[in-house]
Amino acid sequence: MDPDMFDPVCPSALSPIRIGDKWSGMVIRCLEQGPRRFSELRVPIRGVTAKALTKSLRLLERDGLVERVTAPAPAYQLTALGRSILGPLNAACAWTADHWDELLDARESAR
Repeated sequence: MDPDMFDPVCPSALSPIRIGDKWSGMVIRCLEQGPRRFSELRVPIRGVTAKALTKSLRLLERDGLVERVTAPAPAYQLTALGRSILGPLNAACAWTADHWDELLDARESAR
């Protein structure tokens, strides 16, 4: 997993379309390629505290998008339902990238 996959100026932070809480979309992206340990998730998701990541994972588990597995080591992975949200997440990311300048302008004018 690329530790720089969420660049600080990445459109994901700008997207007004959210899945779950602030970090859930990034967690789902991190789990897209397979199970990850808690510590592995914290590397690319800069700025997330252990408490916030735990909360996001619990919310994703509650909603049936993520499950915790214990063998061979404790990790998290997407469920079938979680995998089904990748398409809409891709569409939201593409929309954000297409409207990046407009979103930035709107946020600047709101200050």
